[in-house]
Amino acid sequence: MTRFIHDKFAKDYLEELLKDYGEVKASEKVSGEIKEIDVLFTPAKQKSANLQILGLLGRLTEYPAIIEPYRNPASSDEICDCILKLLEIKALLRREAKANKIKVQESEIPKLWILTPTISETRLSSFGTVKKQGWLLGVHFLADALRTAIVAIHQLPQTPETLWLRLLGRGSVQSQAIIELQALPLDHPYQKATLELVYNLRENLRVNQELEADDRELIMRLEPLYQRNREQAKEEGRQEGRQEGRQEGEQHLIMRLLNRRIGKIDALLIERIAGLSIEQLENLGEALLDFSSVADLETWLTKHSI
Repeated sequence: MTRFIHDKFAKDYLEELLKDYGEVKASEKVSGEIKEIDVLFTPAKQKSANLQILGLLGRLTEYPAIIEPYRNPASSDEICDCILKLLEIKALLRREAKANKIKVQESEIPKLWILTPTISETRLSSFGTVKKQGWLLGVHFLADALRTAIVAIHQLPQTPETLWLRLLGRGSVQSQAIIELQALPLDHPYQKATLELVYNLRENLRVNQELEADDRELIMRLEPLYQRNREQAKEEGRQEGRQEGRQEGEQHLIMRLLNRRIGKIDALLIERIAGLSIEQLENLGEALLDFSSVADLETWLTKHSI
Protein backbone atom coordinates (compact mmCIF):
# COMPACT_ATOMS: atom_id res chain seq x y z
CA MET A 1 0.00 0.00 0.00
CA THR A 2 2.72 2.50 0.96
CA ARG A 3 4.47 1.83 -2.37
CA PHE A 4 1.62 3.56 -4.19
CA ILE A 5 1.83 6.52 -1.79
CA HIS A 6 5.54 6.89 -2.56
CA ASP A 7 4.90 6.40 -6.30
CA LYS A 8 2.42 9.28 -6.31
CA PHE A 9 4.84 11.46 -4.34
CA ALA A 10 7.62 10.73 -6.85
CA LYS A 11 5.42 11.62 -9.84
CA ASP A 12 4.05 14.80 -8.24
CA TYR A 13 7.53 15.78 -7.10
CA LEU A 14 9.18 15.33 -10.50
CA GLU A 15 6.32 17.13 -12.22
CA GLU A 16 6.66 20.08 -9.83
CA LEU A 17 10.41 20.38 -10.44
CA LEU A 18 10.32 19.97 -14.22
CA LYS A 19 7.13 21.78 -15.25
CA ASP A 20 8.94 25.09 -15.85
CA TYR A 21 11.39 23.51 -18.29
CA GLY A 22 9.14 21.60 -20.66
CA GLU A 23 6.13 19.31 -20.98
CA VAL A 24 5.69 16.74 -18.22
CA LYS A 25 3.31 13.82 -18.65
CA ALA A 26 2.85 11.66 -15.57
CA SER A 27 1.39 8.15 -15.94
CA GLU A 28 1.63 8.34 -19.74
CA LYS A 29 0.15 5.20 -21.36
CA VAL A 30 1.88 3.42 -24.22
CA SER A 31 0.65 0.74 -26.60
CA GLY A 32 0.96 -2.99 -26.14
CA GLU A 33 -0.49 -4.41 -22.96
CA ILE A 34 -1.35 -0.93 -21.64
CA LYS A 35 1.96 -0.08 -20.02
CA GLU A 36 2.31 3.17 -18.15
CA ILE A 37 5.30 5.47 -18.11
CA ASP A 38 5.78 7.18 -14.75
CA VAL A 39 7.13 10.46 -16.14
CA LEU A 40 7.61 11.41 -19.79
CA PHE A 41 9.45 14.72 -20.13
CA THR A 42 9.87 16.80 -23.27
CA PRO A 43 12.08 19.87 -22.74
CA ALA A 44 10.99 23.26 -24.01
CA LYS A 45 12.57 24.36 -27.28
CA GLN A 46 14.09 27.34 -25.52
CA LYS A 47 16.27 25.79 -22.84
CA SER A 48 16.42 27.55 -19.50
CA ALA A 49 19.69 28.25 -17.75
CA ASN A 50 17.83 27.67 -14.46
CA LEU A 51 17.74 23.94 -15.17
CA GLN A 52 21.21 23.73 -13.62
CA ILE A 53 19.57 24.49 -10.25
CA LEU A 54 18.33 20.89 -10.30
CA GLY A 55 21.88 19.54 -10.52
CA LEU A 56 22.05 15.95 -11.70
CA LEU A 57 18.28 15.80 -12.22
CA GLY A 58 18.58 18.80 -14.52
CA ARG A 59 21.30 17.03 -16.47
CA LEU A 60 19.09 13.95 -16.90
CA THR A 61 16.39 16.13 -18.43
CA GLU A 62 18.39 18.27 -20.84
CA TYR A 63 16.85 16.10 -23.59
CA PRO A 64 13.59 14.11 -23.87
CA ALA A 65 13.48 11.67 -20.99
CA ILE A 66 11.51 8.79 -19.54
CA ILE A 67 11.93 8.72 -15.76
CA GLU A 68 10.95 5.57 -13.87
CA PRO A 69 11.42 5.97 -10.09
CA TYR A 70 11.26 2.91 -7.81
CA ARG A 71 10.69 2.96 -4.08
CA ASN A 72 12.12 -0.56 -3.68
CA PRO A 73 15.20 -1.81 -5.55
CA ALA A 74 14.24 -2.34 -9.20
CA SER A 75 14.17 -6.01 -10.17
CA SER A 76 15.56 -7.40 -13.43
CA ASP A 77 12.02 -7.83 -14.76
CA GLU A 78 11.12 -4.24 -13.87
CA ILE A 79 14.22 -2.93 -15.62
CA CYS A 80 13.33 -4.97 -18.71
CA ASP A 81 9.77 -3.60 -18.60
CA CYS A 82 11.15 -0.06 -18.55
CA ILE A 83 13.34 -0.75 -21.56
CA LEU A 84 10.33 -2.19 -23.37
CA LYS A 85 8.41 1.06 -22.74
CA LEU A 86 11.29 3.02 -24.24
CA LEU A 87 11.38 0.78 -27.33
CA GLU A 88 7.63 1.18 -27.79
CA ILE A 89 7.94 4.97 -27.60
CA LYS A 90 10.77 4.81 -30.13
CA ALA A 91 8.68 2.64 -32.47
CA LEU A 92 5.76 5.07 -32.13
CA LEU A 93 7.99 8.00 -33.09
CA ARG A 94 9.26 6.09 -36.12
CA ARG A 95 5.73 5.25 -37.28
CA GLU A 96 4.64 8.88 -36.93
CA ALA A 97 7.72 10.07 -38.80
CA LYS A 98 7.12 7.57 -41.60
CA ALA A 99 3.51 8.69 -41.94
CA ASN A 100 4.71 12.29 -42.22
CA LYS A 101 7.57 11.30 -44.55
CA ILE A 102 10.22 12.69 -42.26
CA LYS A 103 13.16 11.17 -40.39
CA VAL A 104 13.25 10.80 -36.63
CA GLN A 105 16.08 12.82 -35.18
CA GLU A 106 18.22 11.06 -32.62
CA SER A 107 17.69 13.97 -30.23
CA GLU A 108 13.91 13.37 -30.34
CA ILE A 109 14.14 9.85 -28.94
CA PRO A 110 13.90 9.88 -25.13
CA LYS A 111 16.57 8.54 -22.87
CA LEU A 112 15.45 6.21 -20.10
CA TRP A 113 16.52 6.92 -16.52
CA ILE A 114 15.63 4.20 -14.01
CA LEU A 115 15.84 5.56 -10.46
CA THR A 116 16.32 2.88 -7.81
CA PRO A 117 17.46 3.29 -4.19
CA THR A 118 19.95 0.43 -4.43
CA ILE A 119 21.02 -2.23 -6.91
CA SER A 120 23.41 -5.15 -6.59
CA GLU A 121 26.63 -5.47 -8.57
CA THR A 122 25.35 -8.83 -9.82
CA ARG A 123 22.27 -7.20 -11.34
CA LEU A 124 24.29 -4.38 -12.86
CA SER A 125 26.67 -6.93 -14.36
CA SER A 126 23.76 -8.89 -15.83
CA PHE A 127 22.79 -5.81 -17.85
CA GLY A 128 26.39 -5.07 -18.83
CA THR A 129 26.37 -1.59 -17.35
CA VAL A 130 29.38 0.70 -17.52
CA LYS A 131 30.39 3.97 -15.88
CA LYS A 132 31.00 6.93 -18.17
CA GLN A 133 33.60 9.61 -17.76
CA GLY A 134 32.14 12.88 -16.56
CA TRP A 135 29.22 11.25 -14.73
CA LEU A 136 28.87 10.88 -10.98
CA LEU A 137 29.29 7.66 -9.06
CA GLY A 138 25.95 5.83 -9.01
CA VAL A 139 24.98 6.42 -12.66
CA HIS A 140 25.28 3.15 -14.59
CA PHE A 141 24.84 3.12 -18.38
CA LEU A 142 23.59 0.25 -20.51
CA ALA A 143 24.75 -0.17 -24.13
CA ASP A 144 24.47 3.09 -26.10
CA ALA A 145 21.82 1.69 -28.46
CA LEU A 146 19.46 1.14 -25.52
CA ARG A 147 19.63 4.82 -24.45
CA THR A 148 19.20 3.70 -20.82
CA ALA A 149 20.90 4.32 -17.50
CA ILE A 150 20.24 3.04 -13.99
CA VAL A 151 20.69 5.62 -11.24
CA ALA A 152 21.44 4.01 -7.87
CA ILE A 153 20.34 6.84 -5.58
CA HIS A 154 22.10 5.58 -2.45
CA GLN A 155 25.41 5.46 -4.34
CA LEU A 156 25.26 9.13 -5.29
CA PRO A 157 27.67 11.45 -3.46
CA GLN A 158 26.11 13.66 -0.79
CA THR A 159 26.42 16.97 -2.62
CA PRO A 160 24.00 19.78 -3.58
CA GLU A 161 24.12 18.46 -7.15
CA THR A 162 22.42 15.21 -6.14
CA LEU A 163 19.94 16.61 -3.57
CA TRP A 164 16.89 16.50 -5.84
CA LEU A 165 17.45 12.81 -6.63
CA ARG A 166 18.39 11.79 -3.09
CA LEU A 167 14.97 13.05 -1.95
CA LEU A 168 13.59 9.99 -3.76
CA GLY A 169 15.81 7.63 -1.75
CA ARG A 170 14.94 5.69 1.39
CA GLY A 171 15.76 5.74 5.08
CA SER A 172 18.76 7.78 6.16
CA VAL A 173 19.51 8.91 2.58
CA GLN A 174 16.08 10.51 2.19
CA SER A 175 16.13 11.89 5.74
CA GLN A 176 19.49 13.59 5.14
CA ALA A 177 18.18 15.06 1.88
CA ILE A 178 15.17 16.48 3.73
CA ILE A 179 17.48 18.14 6.27
CA GLU A 180 19.42 19.71 3.38
CA LEU A 181 16.15 20.81 1.75
CA GLN A 182 15.03 22.50 4.97
CA ALA A 183 18.38 24.31 5.18
CA LEU A 184 18.04 25.89 1.73
CA PRO A 185 17.39 29.66 1.61
CA LEU A 186 13.71 30.53 1.97
CA ASP A 187 13.77 32.22 -1.42
CA HIS A 188 15.03 29.08 -3.19
CA PRO A 189 12.62 28.46 -6.13
CA TYR A 190 11.87 24.85 -5.14
CA GLN A 191 12.23 24.74 -1.38
CA LYS A 192 8.69 25.68 -0.38
CA ALA A 193 6.85 23.63 -3.01
CA THR A 194 8.99 20.55 -2.35
CA LEU A 195 8.54 20.78 1.42
CA GLU A 196 4.78 20.94 0.95
CA LEU A 197 4.90 17.78 -1.19
CA VAL A 198 7.01 16.08 1.49
CA TYR A 199 4.51 17.14 4.19
CA ASN A 200 1.68 15.71 2.07
CA LEU A 201 3.63 12.46 1.85
CA ARG A 202 3.92 12.48 5.65
CA GLU A 203 0.16 12.89 6.06
CA ASN A 204 -0.64 10.14 3.56
CA LEU A 205 1.70 7.78 5.38
CA ARG A 206 0.27 8.66 8.81
CA VAL A 207 -3.16 7.25 7.94
CA ASN A 208 -1.65 3.93 6.84
CA GLN A 209 -1.58 1.20 9.46
CA GLU A 210 1.07 -1.03 7.84
CA LEU A 211 4.17 1.12 7.70
CA GLU A 212 7.68 -0.09 7.05
CA ALA A 213 10.40 0.92 9.50
CA ASP A 214 11.88 3.63 7.25
CA ASP A 215 8.41 5.13 6.70
CA ARG A 216 7.94 5.42 10.47
CA GLU A 217 11.38 7.02 10.67
CA LEU A 218 10.42 9.44 7.90
CA ILE A 219 7.27 10.52 9.75
CA MET A 220 9.25 11.16 12.94
CA ARG A 221 11.88 13.07 11.00
CA LEU A 222 9.24 15.30 9.42
CA GLU A 223 7.19 15.98 12.55
CA PRO A 224 9.34 18.82 13.97
CA LEU A 225 9.83 20.29 10.51
CA TYR A 226 6.08 20.27 9.92
CA GLN A 227 5.37 21.93 13.26
CA ARG A 228 8.06 24.53 12.61
CA ASN A 229 6.55 25.24 9.20
CA ARG A 230 3.10 25.64 10.73
CA GLU A 231 4.41 28.02 13.41
CA GLN A 232 6.17 30.02 10.71
CA ALA A 233 2.92 30.23 8.75
CA LYS A 234 1.14 31.34 11.92
CA GLU A 235 3.73 34.03 12.56
CA GLU A 236 3.44 35.28 8.99
CA GLY A 237 -0.32 35.36 9.47
CA ARG A 238 0.03 37.31 12.71
CA GLN A 239 2.30 39.87 11.08
CA GLU A 240 -0.13 40.31 8.23
CA GLY A 241 -2.94 40.44 10.75
CA ARG A 242 -1.34 43.37 12.57
CA GLN A 243 -1.27 45.23 9.30
CA GLU A 244 -4.66 44.24 7.93
CA GLY A 245 -6.61 43.74 11.13
CA ARG A 246 -6.72 40.67 13.34
CA GLN A 247 -9.85 39.18 11.78
CA GLU A 248 -8.57 39.42 8.22
CA GLY A 249 -5.15 38.14 9.26
CA GLU A 250 -6.63 35.05 10.93
CA GLN A 251 -8.74 34.34 7.84
CA HIS A 252 -5.70 34.65 5.60
CA LEU A 253 -3.71 32.26 7.80
CA ILE A 254 -6.50 29.69 7.88
CA MET A 255 -6.91 29.80 4.10
CA ARG A 256 -3.19 29.23 3.58
CA LEU A 257 -3.14 26.28 5.96
CA LEU A 258 -6.28 24.79 4.40
CA ASN A 259 -4.90 25.14 0.88
CA ARG A 260 -1.76 23.31 1.96
CA ARG A 261 -3.73 20.66 3.82
CA ILE A 262 -6.66 19.79 1.51
CA GLY A 263 -6.17 21.82 -1.65
CA LYS A 264 -8.10 24.68 -3.21
CA ILE A 265 -11.32 25.74 -1.43
CA ASP A 266 -14.40 26.73 -3.43
CA ALA A 267 -16.04 30.16 -3.12
CA LEU A 268 -18.97 28.95 -0.99
CA LEU A 269 -16.68 27.50 1.69
CA ILE A 270 -14.52 30.64 1.62
CA GLU A 271 -17.64 32.70 2.32
CA ARG A 272 -18.56 30.47 5.26
CA ILE A 273 -15.06 30.77 6.70
CA ALA A 274 -15.21 34.56 6.31
CA GLY A 275 -18.26 34.58 8.60
CA LEU A 276 -16.43 32.93 11.50
CA SER A 277 -15.44 34.84 14.60
CA ILE A 278 -11.80 35.16 15.65
CA GLU A 279 -12.30 32.47 18.30
CA GLN A 280 -13.88 30.13 15.75
CA LEU A 281 -11.05 30.80 13.31
CA GLU A 282 -8.48 29.92 15.99
CA ASN A 283 -10.37 26.70 16.78
CA LEU A 284 -10.48 25.86 13.06
CA GLY A 285 -6.72 26.43 12.86
CA GLU A 286 -6.19 23.68 15.45
CA ALA A 287 -8.81 21.32 14.01
CA LEU A 288 -7.58 21.44 10.42
CA LEU A 289 -4.43 19.50 11.36
CA ASP A 290 -6.64 16.40 11.38
CA PHE A 291 -8.42 17.20 8.08
CA SER A 292 -7.71 14.95 5.11
CA SER A 293 -10.40 16.15 2.68
CA VAL A 294 -12.81 18.98 1.91
CA ALA A 295 -15.56 16.87 3.50
CA ASP A 296 -13.81 17.20 6.89
CA LEU A 297 -13.89 21.00 6.55
CA GLU A 298 -17.58 20.97 5.60
CA THR A 299 -18.42 18.79 8.60
CA TRP A 300 -16.51 21.09 10.96
CA LEU A 301 -18.19 24.22 9.60
CA THR A 302 -21.65 22.65 9.90
CA LYS A 303 -20.92 21.73 13.49
CA HIS A 304 -19.30 25.00 14.63
CA SER A 305 -20.84 27.77 12.50
CA ILE A 306 -23.54 29.91 14.11
